[in-house]
Amino acid sequence: MTFHDIRFPVRLAFGSGVSIERRTEITTLASGYERRISPWAQGRRHYLIGAGVRSLTDAAELLTFYEAREGRLHGFRFKDFADFKSGALNAVVSSTDQVIGTGDGVRKTFQLTKAYGAVMRPIAKPVEGTVTVAVNGATATPTVDFVTGQVTFSTAPVAGAVISAGYEFDVPVRFNSDRIEMTLESFEAGRVAAVALIEIHT
Repeated sequence: MTFHDIRFPVRLAFGSGVSIERRTEITTLASGYERRISPWAQGRRHYLIGAGVRSLTDAAELLTFYEAREGRLHGFRFKDFADFKSGALNAVVSSTDQVIGTGDGVRKTFQLTKAYGAVMRPIAKPVEGTVTVAVNGATATPTVDFVTGQVTFSTAPVAGAVISAGYEFDVPVRFNSDRIEMTLESFEAGRVAAVALIEIHT
């Protein structure tokens, strides 16, 4: 999988629509009960871009970005304005927002994650300059890999230590079509372009 570590223009992303897709397989048993399983470990997010594309200048910027990604070929970063922080959107990022692991005296590397109830979402694309980490509530300074979302300590946290983190993050996505269309007439009529993106798991 090829991925360009570049963010989709934030100005064009603002106002985009988002939906989350899950896949559930349901089997009705002879007793009438249902058996439900999901082959997907994570939900998949879909985005519809358009509200931020208001002028021919915006359209040109979008087309340039699309061409540089070669359509669906290369993934990229996208800011989901509905979900881009480790905590509440109206709260300041805190090093205790998310528990990402427990020390065992040996393990040095931990994956950034975000909890949605019992569902744990791996965070692979944290935003540089926003990640803060704590061990048992005390600020720590591990190395952060902004490509994978892994944090690595020089010395393994002691057994039982609670590792937590706060951060802003992007979603790894790709364009969902190898064709994009825009016309001068659509802008003159006040219509905006609708471009679909889909989350990828890197």
